[in-house]
Amino acid sequence: MTARRIDANGLSHFVCDDGPETAPAIVLLHGYPDSSAMWSGFVPRLTAGGFRVIAPDLRGFGETDMPARLKDYDIETGAAPDVIAILDALGVERAHLVGHDFGAVVAWTLAIRRPDRFRTLAALSVGHPRAFMTAGAEQIGKSWYIGLHLLPGLAEAAYRLDDWRPFKRYCAGHPDIDAAAELLKRPGRLTAGLNWYRVNANPLRMIKARRSQEDAAVRIPTLGAWSALDQFLGEAQMKNSREFVAAPWRYVRIEGARHWLTHEQPERLAALLFEHWGASEP
Repeated sequence: MTARRIDANGLSHFVCDDGPETAPAIVLLHGYPDSSAMWSGFVPRLTAGGFRVIAPDLRGFGETDMPARLKDYDIETGAAPDVIAILDALGVERAHLVGHDFGAVVAWTLAIRRPDRFRTLAALSVGHPRAFMTAGAEQIGKSWYIGLHLLPGLAEAAYRLDDWRPFKRYCAGHPDIDAAAELLKRPGRLTAGLNWYRVNANPLRMIKARRSQEDAAVRIPTLGAWSALDQFLGEAQMKNSREFVAAPWRYVRIEGARHWLTHEQPERLAALLFEHWGASEP
């Protein structure tokens, strides 16, 4: 992918930008422990379909700057405004929005807060934040790792044991876990990635955020895709997201795929996205 650096919202961002500048734009947002590199094998399918693809490294990940303060990893005040600032810098008024894992949480936030900037939303793996918080016992069990991630220092030490063996075991199914680990081995990068959990997945903060959101509805056409073998996320948190979408909604269960469905079912996913974007056109 073609990469550039963009100064936006107080940080220097590493952004991959492929396809004609005049083509309809798509924003791809990765999750933990990834970077924009997770989309590299998927982007050619989208550009071949006539789209411009914009895929940033989110703050703290990949080659984008790491904020020094813990609170700067808040999605509402950090990562979501980053995306808007990047679009402004590129002169993109509106785009289709796709997010996976934590990138899906950023995407849901943007769809709620800034529907004027996005044509559609496609949430991969992670459902609407409120649906996630009320998904029940199955999701609590699948989210066991969050408790570890909330422990500063201990989580970092645990993942580095035995040449990062626990980290690689936790990410079983990742298409290139060695490359992901190498990115996180650089000074400060593992902590930066875990800070996303420490700010945004802190239970007290999540409860406070839920109470403060008077209207958490999404008002742009939304696709929710969940893979049936996902080891981190249950089906309910995605299916129940329909309750928070006040626009056309489609849920798709993708069989035979684990968490990183972009790599395990790329043809199926690309077809779903093209249908989703086509259906949104007048």
